[in-house]
Amino acid sequence: MFKNILIPTDGSEKSQRAVRTGVDLAGIHQGKVIGIHVIPDYHLLIAYEGAFDPVTEERIEEEAKTRAESYLAFVSKTAQDAGVPCDTVCETSDHPYDAILKTADAKNCDLIVMTSHGRKGLAAVLLGSETRKVLTYAKVPVLVVR
Repeated sequence: MFKNILIPTDGSEKSQRAVRTGVDLAGIHQGKVIGIHVIPDYHLLIAYEGAFDPVTEERIEEEAKTRAESYLAFVSKTAQDAGVPCDTVCETSDHPYDAILKTADAKNCDLIVMTSHGRKGLAAVLLGSETRKVLTYAKVPVLVVR
């Protein structure tokens, strides 16, 4: 039923729980997983704040790539331990939900498994919810792991 499962990760414990759930589902359905991490585009942030410094920008980008590699390595290892095929993708975008949806479409995913951080009140309004946006615009089923 679910042959290509996209699993967005931000490296958090909740996200790791979603990774394990997605890998388990892929194993049951003899499918594969695609792990994705979306790095924010720091060019706009740095330019907007007026603190453009190429050295700082390079350091921030390298740190973000290093974190992304470790998050995606967790997906790969979890899948490998379960005997589930796995690909990983790292994207850069100011809109993580959009990168997630585009990747789901490009990789022909038939399920997205992700977590919700459960922000409430003002934090939810200010930070928004990438999960909510994925739920709103996804063309495939989305499983939210709590």
